[in-house]
Amino acid sequence: MSSKFPKKNQNANNRRESKPTCISLQNVTISYKNKTAVRNIYCEIPKEKVTAFIGPSGCGKSTVLRAINRMNDLIEGCTLKGRLVFDGVDIYEKSIDPVEVRRRIGMVFQQPNPFPKSIYENIAFGARINGYTGNMDELVESSLKKAAVWDECKDKLNESGYSLSGGQQQRLCIARTIAIQPEVILMDEPCSALDPISTLKIEETIHELKESFTIIIVTHNMQQAVRVSDMTAFFNAEGSETGGSKVGYLVEFNNTQKIFNSPAQKSTQDYISGKFG
Repeated sequence: MSSKFPKKNQNANNRRESKPTCISLQNVTISYKNKTAVRNIYCEIPKEKVTAFIGPSGCGKSTVLRAINRMNDLIEGCTLKGRLVFDGVDIYEKSIDPVEVRRRIGMVFQQPNPFPKSIYENIAFGARINGYTGNMDELVESSLKKAAVWDECKDKLNESGYSLSGGQQQRLCIARTIAIQPEVILMDEPCSALDPISTLKIEETIHELKESFTIIIVTHNMQQAVRVSDMTAFFNAEGSETGGSKVGYLVEFNNTQKIFNSPAQKSTQDYISGKFG
């Protein structure tokens, strides 16, 4: 990895005081082969806050989310123009190792995806391959506690992760992400496959986690966005000039209460009031 990509927590206190922005998207346009998916995104995502991405299907929310830890690199023909800056470094510079980016910017997916291993090894495995040399038992316990699933797991750590309920599996996946000690956690509709009780527990977990992590969540649930987020970005899509597929763009980005109570754009008001989407 390039030496100019700063080490985690280097001058952390100074950064918090002088640079409240965690991630900066600067004129970001993302394309799949020759088709533009989202264009000209400018967005400053603050540290240690929860930012929600909302908007109708096909507007590019998940595409932008995956770009933030270079998951789109795994899709053939996907390209990004512009700059995506994390900790003062453009993570798309050729010298930057995407594997290190993904360690520092973790991701929780829509469907719970525990490893086919024990609950304990679900946490320990990733930490181990990332070079963790501390007390593994303590790391497993602290990670599960931060993800609010320790009490449900502590007596069956040697059982398969698949033995847990769907909501517990999703919190296990959050714990697994926490264990590799990222600075940012991305969540792509983490509650869409869960029941209301499990959804509430995930939301409570998010509130706890923002004390230590920057969180970005894609959600189609407007009430969830209001409940969990500090900032909200509303995306929309429009047809291309040539009549091809729709292209996503950022309509507005602001404090969540501002977005939902007095948005600057009529299309934002129409979306959050259910007129389309």
